[in-house]
Amino acid sequence: MPRLTVERSIKINAPAEVVYSALNDFNKWIKWSPWLIIDPDAEVDVAADAKSYTWKGDRVGEGNMKVREEEPNKYIVFDLNFLKPWKSVSSTKFVLNRENDGTEVTWSMDSTLPFFIFWMKKMMTAYVGADYERGLDMLKAYVEEGEVLSKLDFEGFSSFDGGHWIGIKTSCGLDTIATQVEADYAILRAYADGNIDAPAGNFFTIYHKWDIIRDSVAYTAAMPVSEIPKTLPDNLTSGQIPSIKVYRLKHTGAYKHLGNAWSAGYTMMRNKEFKHLKKVDPFEVYHNNPQETKEKDLVTVLHFPVK
Repeated sequence: MPRLTVERSIKINAPAEVVYSALNDFNKWIKWSPWLIIDPDAEVDVAADAKSYTWKGDRVGEGNMKVREEEPNKYIVFDLNFLKPWKSVSSTKFVLNRENDGTEVTWSMDSTLPFFIFWMKKMMTAYVGADYERGLDMLKAYVEEGEVLSKLDFEGFSSFDGGHWIGIKTSCGLDTIATQVEADYAILRAYADGNIDAPAGNFFTIYHKWDIIRDSVAYTAAMPVSEIPKTLPDNLTSGQIPSIKVYRLKHTGAYKHLGNAWSAGYTMMRNKEFKHLKKVDPFEVYHNNPQETKEKDLVTVLHFPVK
């Protein structure tokens, strides 16, 4: 059977002892797990000694995990067993390396795929890697700040009135999207200041394609307008979102954790909790100004067009 190996690392500004205490107690995993956040109704049962737990959910499947071996403040090895959506046995490990002012944390997994989905190896490696990156980001926030500024509200089906927009279409690496989006919106705001009375609503980003295997994303940073000007600078484009039915998923918290919302939405799509309207790309709408709002209060609503 094809082997599946994943490894991701992050620097956490805290002593190894503090990081270790967030890893060897499964009661604390609930605070930063990249999977449980997307499936808040999942059943979780942590053992009395906090060294093992089981889970069962519509989005996260079913399985169990337990500590196999550990050396305090240095490493922990876990046995990970998936029962659904398919059976598999994996070994996962956290290694902690002290640095001058913190701890480097490396999360790895060694597993195998069922022979009948061998063709999914690259995709599964990328998906698990993305989950590990989200999880490490949340672990870092939990250890350094005491909480993860990421909350999901599954608001359900609604209607979107549609409208015209002016925007900047960009393709970039996933690791640079935050700075690139910020730069694009700075250009849009500068254009708006001299050319339109006011935006016709909240700014939003349309996501045309995520390619986590090739580490790239194509998107349009957009500003709603009541009508599209007759002429636009060469670096701007325009378009229209039609009046459609959508599934709304609200994220409250830091933009750096928005991957949690997108992971939840695409997992729901794969589970057929809603059927994507392919002719319209999903988009996220920003409901407050990050320059005037605390990170914990930032509201972003994802809209998944549905049939």
